[in-house]
Amino acid sequence: MVDLVSLAYGVDPEKVIGGPSWLEDARFDVIAKAPPATSPDNLKLMLQSLLADRFKLVVHKDTKALPGFVLSLGKGKPKLKESDGSAPPGCQPVPQTPQPGVVQYQVASCHSLTSEEMAQNLRRMANAYLPSDVVDQTGLKGKWDFEIRWTGRGQLAAAGSDGISIFDAVDRQLGLKLEPQTIPMPIIKVDSVNQVPTPNAPGVTTRLPAPPPAEFEVADIKPTAPGATGQMLRLQPGGRLDAVNVPLKLLMGLAWNLPDDMIAPGPKSMETNHWDIIAKAPIGPPGTPLDEDAVRMMLRKLLEDRFKLTTHMEDRLMDAYTLLPGKPKMQKADPANRTSCKDGPGPDGKDPRIANPVLNRLIYCQNVTMAQLAERLQAFASGYIRSPVLDASGVEGAYDFTLNFSGAGLVRGGGGGGGGGGRSGGPGPAADAGGANSDPNGALSLPDAISKQLGLKLELQKRPVPMLVIDHVEEKPTEN
Repeated sequence: MVDLVSLAYGVDPEKVIGGPSWLEDARFDVIAKAPPATSPDNLKLMLQSLLADRFKLVVHKDTKALPGFVLSLGKGKPKLKESDGSAPPGCQPVPQTPQPGVVQYQVASCHSLTSEEMAQNLRRMANAYLPSDVVDQTGLKGKWDFEIRWTGRGQLAAAGSDGISIFDAVDRQLGLKLEPQTIPMPIIKVDSVNQVPTPNAPGVTTRLPAPPPAEFEVADIKPTAPGATGQMLRLQPGGRLDAVNVPLKLLMGLAWNLPDDMIAPGPKSMETNHWDIIAKAPIGPPGTPLDEDAVRMMLRKLLEDRFKLTTHMEDRLMDAYTLLPGKPKMQKADPANRTSCKDGPGPDGKDPRIANPVLNRLIYCQNVTMAQLAERLQAFASGYIRSPVLDASGVEGAYDFTLNFSGAGLVRGGGGGGGGGGRSGGPGPAADAGGANSDPNGALSLPDAISKQLGLKLELQKRPVPMLVIDHVEEKPTEN
């Protein structure tokens, strides 16, 4: 619901305030058809009316102090060049030549920007650092050119002393100051909304466009050329699949949205034979883009048709993470607050990643039960957790808390693979212990963070976990 309100009123989801606790938890599928040539602004008005009519949504506009960022003048003269207007306005990435063992900088060349446009472009280019609005308070007049280079937030720890945060880059390279502050911002306040919409009108589905068929319109599969290097697998906007030098097992992982070790062993050819695939979904009615799940189903159908693949899901005993009792250190939640977990800092805006980039993952949860935390952990920490986490903590009620830890790649021994598969051996002994993954550079594993910050335990246990099992598969696909 928070996304529907955000879309209807043209504001970021974090600026949709208030409402019942389920606003970020309950999910809906909405299909609505507007008259041809309806403007985007009128589409928003139509969605506002739909939500008011069907969900009895009542909102009002207001202003609230929220965490954000301020761009202001530094101590000296700004290191910007006054624009002569010869280059088109905007920021363009500057390609860098990769060097082995060196973390690449992200570089942008910007031209003919006002200071307000500068603030907007900084947020767009470095949104991992800047998850909320950047407000211009420089007072600079005119338009400016500059080049800026920084290290991506996810690579800052790996870059070590060569890393440049976006905050340092703005300071040293532009002579400006970029810092977190609480800023008054326009918001949409949800006064009331029903969780259950009024029923659909009889026969309404007959007047809507037919859903696209659950298969690609055209697909080409061929063996990868001998000696080929490099690999690519991606779903493109608009329903196109591009795969280069990819084994069947990896394609199955994409089609079923499963990690490698949640797919049972099959014939060796599933991993040794590599394929190049180009596939294109049928073009639907204007304004009806395909979502990722629809394209995954098309890929699943393609593999079943062309490789004669048949599968079933089966519970198998394996190592998987379980949330266990401890001495909880979390704050009891106000039941009136919305249930949510999000990447980034909490309401106070404090971001410990700025001071300690090796703790590069930051999750803030509000009014969340331990069962809900267990359900969300796989999405937030996929590098550690491959299968659903079981809540056996015995902790009742809902809580507010912050979880700050290091990505699996930054912890000695990795920590990845936990909860996925005994078949691949899972993590090493240190990760199994759930508390011995400390690193000299200050990295903190997810199990350590849950123990130290939440007062609970996250440990591997043998238990039944759903796995995709291959019943039959052909070594080669049918002809194009």
